[in-house]
Amino acid sequence: MRGCRVARSSIVLVDGRSGAGKTDYARSLAETTGAQLVSIDEVYPGWDGLDAGSAHIYRYLLTPLLAGMPGSYQRWDWAHGTHGEWRTIAAGTDVVIEGCGAIRRDAPGQVTETIWLECPEETRRQRAMDRDGALYRPHWERWARQEDRFLRIHESDETADRRVWGE
Repeated sequence: MRGCRVARSSIVLVDGRSGAGKTDYARSLAETTGAQLVSIDEVYPGWDGLDAGSAHIYRYLLTPLLAGMPGSYQRWDWAHGTHGEWRTIAAGTDVVIEGCGAIRRDAPGQVTETIWLECPEETRRQRAMDRDGALYRPHWERWARQEDRFLRIHESDETADRRVWGE
């Protein structure tokens, strides 16, 4: 339609392995740009949910926003192990999406930028344990196997527009 303008969002995807510093980096980026921050950590359906959380964000949030429509995502209630409330993001909202699985092989070409955070494993593990302690410790290897599988399929680290190296 002539004269009809689609509300387009600036969407930045920030990915990296657990403990790489994604959340801090994405939070700073969102504050600097005024974008809405969305963490996939809120969406993963449990400790085996990397693939499902990533797919959910793409289907319900990223794809609609890129089409100029409102997007949404359903939070995971970690305390009860069930799906929680839905959150909606208005069309045209600038968004930074961060988390393991943010960059997929099928990432639409219209996203503004994809950023991969790289950090040594020892540092990542220490950060994760400092952050989540006893809660995460029994799941570190389990989650790392999911990250390995996801990276083999999606090559997120290789296809990112930019790599940021941490300490």
